[in-house]
Amino acid sequence: MAARGRKSAASTEIVIASNVEVINRPQPPRELTAEQGAEWRAVVDRMPADWFPRETHAMLTQYCRHVIVARRVAQLIQKAEKAEAFDVDGYDKLLKMQEREGRAISSLATRMRITQQATVRAESARKPGQITAPWEDYGEDD
Repeated sequence: MAARGRKSAASTEIVIASNVEVINRPQPPRELTAEQGAEWRAVVDRMPADWFPRETHAMLTQYCRHVIVARRVAQLIQKAEKAEAFDVDGYDKLLKMQEREGRAISSLATRMRITQQATVRAESARKPGQITAPWEDYGEDD
């Protein structure tokens, strides 16, 4: 049952904790293009606020650059595949560029621990031998 009458000032007072530390997410450096900056924000916003300390910013900058270059190379590959006159040598160069960008992205992502492999908790990533098949535990009491 709700209380009747006016609420006291003490009951409506907001307590502000003075020992709460605010951690701001890093902003993209000015040297990045708008597209690279958008990639920076997308990566930073997916991770905890304190995931990227100052010493990782150069690596994250390079990661964002490589991601955008990889997108452009993928667009060039699609364009080459649709062209009437197929240039095998040019296509091969584009595929090599794509592989090189993919390796760079993978390496940087692994080092910054932003890959799925790096963020999966060990308890939830059980090996196949540790998982009981449904027919093996049928009828057992838990």
